[in-house]
Amino acid sequence: MLQSTPVYDICTLSDFRQDDILVSRFAPYLEHHKNLYAAHRHTFYHVVFFTAGGGNHTVDFENFEVKPDQIYFMIPGQVHSWAFEGFTDGYIINFSESFFQSFLLDANYCGKFSFFSGDANDAVINLPGKMAAKVRFLFEDIIKEWETSPAQTTDLMRVLILQLFIQVNRFNGGGINKAPASYNQTLLKNFRKLIETHYKTLKLPKDYAALLYITPNHLNAVCKDLIGQQSGELIRNRVVLEIKRLLTSPQLTITEIASDLNFSDNSYFTKFFKKTEGLTPEEFRKNILTQNHHE
Repeated sequence: MLQSTPVYDICTLSDFRQDDILVSRFAPYLEHHKNLYAAHRHTFYHVVFFTAGGGNHTVDFENFEVKPDQIYFMIPGQVHSWAFEGFTDGYIINFSESFFQSFLLDANYCGKFSFFSGDANDAVINLPGKMAAKVRFLFEDIIKEWETSPAQTTDLMRVLILQLFIQVNRFNGGGINKAPASYNQTLLKNFRKLIETHYKTLKLPKDYAALLYITPNHLNAVCKDLIGQQSGELIRNRVVLEIKRLLTSPQLTITEIASDLNFSDNSYFTKFFKKTEGLTPEEFRKNILTQNHHE
């Protein structure tokens, strides 16, 4: 399997070996990891709450302005970079996929939060004053537990982090009293999950419709009704996102990337990418590497 570079795990970023969790105030973390400004990806979940600073950050090539009282969430595999202006501070939590699995019966619990959907536009949230203050208090409690560091505090940290997620999710319209998902909403969610699993090998809506036991027309109608996009667009967008992620690695050739994503030849691969992005894979890579060089 091809991998975009660089890729960081929690051990790489911690001063001592702690596989599952890293918590820090943001300014010292940033000072210690200056190499993280350029585009990179993580093997872990990543949460940052800004209390001071400006500039911008990108999540999967979507650009966002950095603001105090902004919180953002990333899932493993996403690509991001920073370009800060002035002193930037806040809090950061990195945790592994397994961090909550031994604690919660539902292994996919984090996947239920809208901000961990993998869609960059759901992942960046600007909090109003009262909510931001509540979140700041929670981060302070999490930091205190981290700095206390006896082994038995790990479960309390899990509880505090889950409390943080639930509070932000409620604010963001995902409260526990939310109406149950409709049949079509469940279909769309399952379609997206299938794309995530099969986007390298299955490129046509009819393949996914067959896995969902519905017709391609029905699948397309559900997508158009709920999100205003055709089913084929969702598949193409996921493939294009992976191409972009892989293009951040100068070590990978265009042929290797095309082959990994099951394109029959380079010319079709280039045509596919250019139709969506308006520039060739080589041009996109050049732009990204130039940005990394200047940051």
